[in-house]
Amino acid sequence: MANIETKSKFDGGVLGYIGIHLLAGLITVCTLFICYPWAACMLYRWEIKHTTIDNRRLVFDGTGAQLFGTYIKWFLLCIITIGIYALWLPVKMTAWKVKHTHVD
Repeated sequence: MANIETKSKFDGGVLGYIGIHLLAGLITVCTLFICYPWAACMLYRWEIKHTTIDNRRLVFDGTGAQLFGTYIKWFLLCIITIGIYALWLPVKMTAWKVKHTHVD
């Protein structure tokens, strides 16, 4: 079997990391968590923007508005199932992020 090696690289810096997290936290707190979906997309977009696989840059095309609509749906499902649906939320969030992540 041939040895196929994939080269992955992250080129983000610590100042950018700290800055984007401070901005996302500020947006989230100042809007009483209403704009959390936008902040989450901003954080993930920064992370993906600084990631390459085999010298191909990854791109994240998800938006806060899309995620906000999804959050409303998930919130209602949690209410209907008396919180049981919350067990699936980390997996659902990961699936949503992967769905909106592409290779440039």
